[in-house]
Amino acid sequence: MSTRENAYAVPATRDESRALFAQTMGLVAITSALFALGAYLGRDMSYRTSWLWFIGAFALLFALRAAIRSSEGLGIFVLFAFGVVMGLAVAPAIAYYAETDPQAVWQAGGATALFIAGFGAAGYATRRDLSGLARACFWALLALIVFGLITIFVSIPSASLIYAILGLVIFAGFTMFDFQRLRTSRDIRTAPLLAASIFLDVLNVFLFFLQIFGRR
Repeated sequence: MSTRENAYAVPATRDESRALFAQTMGLVAITSALFALGAYLGRDMSYRTSWLWFIGAFALLFALRAAIRSSEGLGIFVLFAFGVVMGLAVAPAIAYYAETDPQAVWQAGGATALFIAGFGAAGYATRRDLSGLARACFWALLALIVFGLITIFVSIPSASLIYAILGLVIFAGFTMFDFQRLRTSRDIRTAPLLAASIFLDVLNVFLFFLQIFGRR
């Protein structure tokens, strides 16, 4: 199940776009804060345990759409729970970098903010339909996952750096598409779904930058 839909399914007025933008970004901010809380609470957790939280996070993500159809409040609750659980899932990795190379964490955070702001603004401003780009990025992401699995069994020089750079290219496209949907969608009830998509953009970009800056 994907949280992404065609950006040009229903055109929106300027007021509708502004209202959706404000609510969505507010949800992204709160979800990110809850993610940080989860990462802090799980800082001493083992990597093996974190996989259980990953499973829980994906289950919540799949349940988000059904929760929104039931009620907007339930959808927001599931979104916030997803933020906390995802924080617990990646807590051991972030804790490792924070202990061994804290500078990499700050650099990754700053680079992520600039990356999302730049590509988000480009996607929000463009008049070109980016749904085709989103489909291409989806298939590219599947190919990247396969590449990552191959590197587990085959030694490839600079594989982690290649993986991270390709990941940033893919999520640049996703970020542009998701921010375009903030301008073109009119249903305020889609805010939790859009917030989940943008939060995942931010999270993945941060982890890719962390992988790059933490190479030393």
